Amino acid sequence: MAEYIDTDTIRVILPNWQGGCLKEYHFGAQLLEWLAPKTDMPTVAIKTDDPITTENDEKDQYFTNNSAIVKLMNKSREDINKYNPKRIVTLGGDCLASYPSFSYLADKYKDDLGILWIDTHPDISLPGQFNHSHAYPVAALIGRNSMGVRNSNDYTMKGSKIMIAGIHDPLDHEAKTIRESGVQTCSPGQVQMGSQTILDWIKRENIKYLAIHIDLDVLNEQLFHSLYFSRPDVDKKSFDGIAQGKLNMSDIITITNLVEKETDIVGLTIAEYLPWDAINLKNMLENLPLVGKK
Repeated sequence: MAEYIDTDTIRVILPNWQGGCLKEYHFGAQLLEWLAPKTDMPTVAIKTDDPITTENDEKDQYFTNNSAIVKLMNKSREDINKYNPKRIVTLGGDCLASYPSFSYLADKYKDDLGILWIDTHPDISLPGQFNHSHAYPVAALIGRNSMGVRNSNDYTMKGSKIMIAGIHDPLDHEAKTIRESGVQTCSPGQVQMGSQTILDWIKRENIKYLAIHIDLDVLNEQLFHSLYFSRPDVDKKSFDGIAQGKLNMSDIITITNLVEKETDIVGLTIAEYLPWDAINLKNMLENLPLVGKK
């Protein structure tokens, strides 16, 4: 029988990378853990497949790396359950890092929970629309995309309980699912004008508890360079037609401070940190004489 520990707040370190099919997410999560303020809360470190020795499985059923991701999501949820936490901080990893924590919080707080998904992209894709599952978590939380990890007794959130802030220019299939499911949105301009749309949503939906997901891709690449769109090895033209972040760090701080006054924050995720300079320096060090060679 599993041992369960009642805990107020836990910090989950989930360096998942297979949902975004980008191995650098793994190191990004490790560095994010080092950067985060030290606390005395329990840390739950989730082990993932080694990105050095593991290749992406493009032939997996349903979506790339399906088998590995289902196993990781289920294991992460099991590890979280053991602590029975009231609040969860999650440091990822690609955007799927939020799914185990937020699905747990949805089961715990049910209709009293809202999710503020701060992201340029809605992450609401369905199988067949996009083959990388870091674009799936919002769809999974509202029961539109199980990814093979949802149990029949998992709580399904109402679309109206989710607000995507910082979104602009969604793809046609994303806009359709947003519209059909009732998921709420707030543009970058609305965020920067004071986020009244978000505050009105909290009151209208009677959100007593709030989980916040922050995909760093919501930030302006001209101001913060540790993003997917900052890849030094990719021609910038290859990102044409893909929505890129328009917010800055002060916008994120302002939003979170505003909503903290209106509701009880029980979840916070930071995802998709890609520190390219540190990654490249690390790779150089590993290939230098004496320093990196065994």
